[in-house]
Amino acid sequence: MTKEFNVVIERDNDGYFVASVPSLRGCHTQAKSLDELMERIQEAIELCLEFEEVSSEPMEFVGIQKVLVQL
Repeated sequence: MTKEFNVVIERDNDGYFVASVPSLRGCHTQAKSLDELMERIQEAIELCLEFEEVSSEPMEFVGIQKVLVQL
């Protein structure tokens, strides 16, 4: 069986790529390259699925928007 997951990818101040899966609580990883990140997040998803049941009705991915807030 194959499932599809949305993965959010960001880059931190040290240059590491950070990936997280919003539909799987606590499912995230980091790596120096995108290729390595994709391998690691796939492994992380597989591990998370062993311990957490995924909702049968996942939310539809709409997009990401940057929001500026005056501090």
